[in-house]
Amino acid sequence: MKTTIRQMLDRKGREVYWVAPDTTVFDALKLMAEKNIGALLVKEGDTLTGIFSERDYARKVILMGKSSKELPVRDIMTTRVVCGRPEQTAEECMALLTQKRIRHLPVLDENGLAGLVSIGDVVRAVISQHEFTIEQLESYISTAN
Repeated sequence: MKTTIRQMLDRKGREVYWVAPDTTVFDALKLMAEKNIGALLVKEGDTLTGIFSERDYARKVILMGKSSKELPVRDIMTTRVVCGRPEQTAEECMALLTQKRIRHLPVLDENGLAGLVSIGDVVRAVISQHEFTIEQLESYISTAN
């Protein structure tokens, strides 16, 4: 049985943390540290306008010598947000994350934002699937003998 993004979200929860585009990078980083997460969605009202990650910070603030206390998230967020769908499988999700070289995938359904999965969530789902397959094969082998 293939694990879907919907099932991953059912297990982990659908809570998503986000900030407005005018939030300072410093305040966004504080929220990320407080929640122990690696990315925040950026929303204006109900519209997803970007995603802000630790990678954005490292590459666009620190390396460019900017100050995170005055800089708004909108100036460094990733605006081309790749999104997934609840019915996609863990394998499809893993392929998408790998191909696009991203670590966080917002999930959109017919009602809008359904959740967010990370590369860690997807790896756990794939490992769980493989463990299940191994158990099934071991059971089949032991009953066949």
